[in-house]
Amino acid sequence: QVQLAESGGGLVQAGGSLRLSCAASGRTFSSSVIGWFRQAPGKNREFVVRINVLGGTINYAESVKGRFTISRDNAKNTVYLQMNSLKPEDTAVYYCAAKSANIGSYYDPTYYNYWGQGTQVTVSS
Repeated sequence: QVQLAESGGGLVQAGGSLRLSCAASGRTFSSSVIGWFRQAPGKNREFVVRINVLGGTINYAESVKGRFTISRDNAKNTVYLQMNSLKPEDTAVYYCAAKSANIGSYYDPTYYNYWGQGTQVTVSS
């Protein structure tokens, strides 16, 4: 079991920055993949980035490459998402999620077993 809690969302102007945190608890955290997904109103949940907690492998969606950075602090069981150069189209509810490292595709939300409650990110133009 993994429990996840996001924080750090808010309202920011275009070009600004936010840092999201995903605090995890549970025995299986170290063997997990942590992914960030986002969902805008009327749209499907989409992959943003993932990190393999143990090995550190990272993959970003093309839409956020060069602007977003994921990192982890294994001692704190926390994953961070630094978001820079934010655009209005980044507006969404952001979720962190966890899955076992050896199961399924990292970009497909259906393979993630555990989800946080989500945090709203709003970017004004």
